Amino acid sequence: MTTITKVLVANRGEIAVRIIRTLRSLGIRSVAVFSDADADAVHVRLADEAVRLGPAPAAQSYLSIERVLDAARQTGAEAVHPGFGFLAENAAFASACAEAGIVFIGPSPEAIEIMGDKISAKRTVEARGVPTVPGLARAGLTDAELIAGAAGVGFPVLIKPSAGGGGKGMHVVEEEAQLRAAVAAARREAAASFGDDTLFLERYVTTPRHIEVQVIADSHGNVVHLGERECSLQRRHQKVVEEAPSPLLDAATRARIGAAACETARSVGYVGAGTVEFIVPADRPDEFFFMEMNTRLQVEHPVTELITGLDLVEQQLRIAAGEALPFRQQDVRLNGHAIEVRVYAEDPQAGFLPTGGRVERVVHPSGPGIRVDTSLEDGLDVSTDYDPMLAKLIAWAPNREEALRRLVDAIAETAIFGFETNLTFLKLLLERPEFIAGELDTGLIARVFEHLPFAETSERTFAEAALVMHAQPTDTTATGPTGPTGPWARADGWRLGPAAPSAFDLETSARRERVRVWASPLRVAVGDGEPRAATVALDEGRATVGIGGLGRSFPFAAGSGGVWLRTDADAVLVREHRATYGADRTADASPTLTSPLPGTVVMVAVDEGAHVEVGDAIVAVEAMKMEHVLRATVGGTVRLTVAAGDQVARGGVVATIEREDA
Repeated sequence: MTTITKVLVANRGEIAVRIIRTLRSLGIRSVAVFSDADADAVHVRLADEAVRLGPAPAAQSYLSIERVLDAARQTGAEAVHPGFGFLAENAAFASACAEAGIVFIGPSPEAIEIMGDKISAKRTVEARGVPTVPGLARAGLTDAELIAGAAGVGFPVLIKPSAGGGGKGMHVVEEEAQLRAAVAAARREAAASFGDDTLFLERYVTTPRHIEVQVIADSHGNVVHLGERECSLQRRHQKVVEEAPSPLLDAATRARIGAAACETARSVGYVGAGTVEFIVPADRPDEFFFMEMNTRLQVEHPVTELITGLDLVEQQLRIAAGEALPFRQQDVRLNGHAIEVRVYAEDPQAGFLPTGGRVERVVHPSGPGIRVDTSLEDGLDVSTDYDPMLAKLIAWAPNREEALRRLVDAIAETAIFGFETNLTFLKLLLERPEFIAGELDTGLIARVFEHLPFAETSERTFAEAALVMHAQPTDTTATGPTGPTGPWARADGWRLGPAAPSAFDLETSARRERVRVWASPLRVAVGDGEPRAATVALDEGRATVGIGGLGRSFPFAAGSGGVWLRTDADAVLVREHRATYGADRTADASPTLTSPLPGTVVMVAVDEGAHVEVGDAIVAVEAMKMEHVLRATVGGTVRLTVAAGDQVARGGVVATIEREDA
């Protein structure tokens, strides 16, 4: 047995906060680590001690094995919990911890290494009788071998990096003509994300469902599974919604897939909490194929905790200390249903581009069965240096229907002011008939996205914003002893004679309206509409507004040159319109390509002065672990303004194209 009194959490954000809270409940001291970007983060303040690792780039902070171990030695931490991401599945880090005499709260380096290489993982589990997807998987496959072997695997084919996970570098190829470009992109993305560009092929299972099984094993030979999670709702191979148990599996299949997951863990002598992921054809739910094993805690572990009543972080700590599991397979009971959504800093209507920025205000939901895993707080700066996930909202109930209702209500109650998020997208997705019926597959989001009814900003929203602006307190007195006082000091257009309305020229990202507000009696009119009786009361960040006899209460926050408010559909920024002058009259002759997000230029596809046609790739920009290719909008001659490795701001110019007919 090993006594653990202090644990260093080698991670950040919501998972660091979640781990620290369990440590605190067990009376174990916690050590946080942070980069310069996270110096004021919640996990830093919540921990008993905190150590700076280095600058914001992960390679110089959270991914530096030497700096993390130095922090552990400096603080006397006996153990390190890696969370998920960063060094969580790094066999070299697990080995370095062992060499330093520090307990790594996770499996052995050997298990991480075998399962971290998808090719060796497939061979290992196949030897134990676990079914795998047909494909072409061996080390050192060249581009030519991959292209030549694709026909034998069968189209559509899935190109996958052997290292890493999270969907990065994965490409579905429908026909042979697309192969060469897809293989090149997959190589580049795999090398950038994992430092290893080894690729292999699998047959792409049409209408696949992504089912994963939570396993947990101790050092005494006990291995159990804690049921499965349905993770089929994905975009770009990244999970969006997870639930437990899966609405697809029956009891017999659940037992079989659970046994296969346990056998997978045994094949590498696994110790700790891990997840075995399977692909299940939607039209043949009794079949399943091993996909990979994640040798760490998963983002979606809360849904398993809610239906089993177990704290998986606590179990990890006890196993790491040498304790035996206090239960066996027959003791595991699955109670009720839990659903989780991942809240991202991204704009779904702009192709899910990462956003980020300053959090003006955050409002978290509450209520029966609601759990929020988050590190968000007012004033937090959300950096594009890291993954765009902000929080997880989880709902539990005795049945799936009630869990879904609770979660939809929780999303509607949540407000994040400061930048675009995917909250509205999540709510619309959960309200789709396919999700309600449990008819899911990994391609569902791509098929239904354009049919999701994103609402446009209504006239009422503009009226509410104007009333909130009108009601916000202002300093109406002079600060100097000789300055004007009373009505002469007002800055709101007060004048002698008949009352005149205050005019607000407001805009959102997609609409502009002029709103008039009369003070006495309070009335409001949008555009050329007739004035309507209104009421407004502000109380600690919440507004209660009535217009024409219809009222509602909602959170709001001032910032970004206007007012953020929570509508029935979304968090919306309504700001005062600012006219712009001097429009670029040469735009037709020399179109500019600007980056839609802040990030790093990871590829320049053309040379300076090259001729390009419409749609040709010019540069690729990476941010928040996602790569975005910017393409020519007109044909002509390229004039580059960036090079590979350059940092670009959102809206920054990366190239101009001189049209040949200009």
